[in-house]
Amino acid sequence: MTDSLTRFLVEIDQADREIDLARAALLIAQIEYPDLDLDRYLGTLETMAAAVSQRLPKTRYPLKVIQTINQYLYTEHNFHGNEQDYYNPKNSFLNDVIDLQTGIPLTLALVYLEIAKQIDFPMVGIGMPGHFLIRPDFEDSEIFVDAFDRGEILFAEDCRQKLMNIYQQDLPILPPEILQPITNRQILFRMLNNLQSIYLNQPNFERALVIKQWIESIL
Repeated sequence: MTDSLTRFLVEIDQADREIDLARAALLIAQIEYPDLDLDRYLGTLETMAAAVSQRLPKTRYPLKVIQTINQYLYTEHNFHGNEQDYYNPKNSFLNDVIDLQTGIPLTLALVYLEIAKQIDFPMVGIGMPGHFLIRPDFEDSEIFVDAFDRGEILFAEDCRQKLMNIYQQDLPILPPEILQPITNRQILFRMLNNLQSIYLNQPNFERALVIKQWIESIL
């Protein structure tokens, strides 16, 4: 068992809400980058969150907070979804996403979730099939955010349309469970599953077997 996996197991061996998603994701990145400086990237996320905090309006309505995060990430720093090279493993490593300002829905959402957490604006992950969204963690919240699409604000009907576009199938009714929050462990499990699929398709069976070991550690 590697040192990174050992520290990952320690991180996830606590109440789900206490899991540090950013740290756990960076530990996963050490599979590819064994000498990765976690504190450097955690510090970068803290700096980003502090910059967003300074831009927040006095009245912190949810839509205003989301617009402020969107302005910072997508307009000022050009974070964007990597549509041209979607299955590049770099899109699944949080350090690369921070450095390159590009990624897949899950990892861009992770950056967004970390900033939101640090400015005391609770958000949760929504593990929609074929895509990943986030939403404010407030009672009766009906808005969703697509971190892959420059922070686009969605309602349930928009999510239904997005699913139909992804799968090219009619979906008369959106099952409510599709838009339910998932746990931090489920987010990490999904990140590892994405990586395993990427390495199997490359193919890089040696790396896929390593990812398999990490996946089994969560089960």
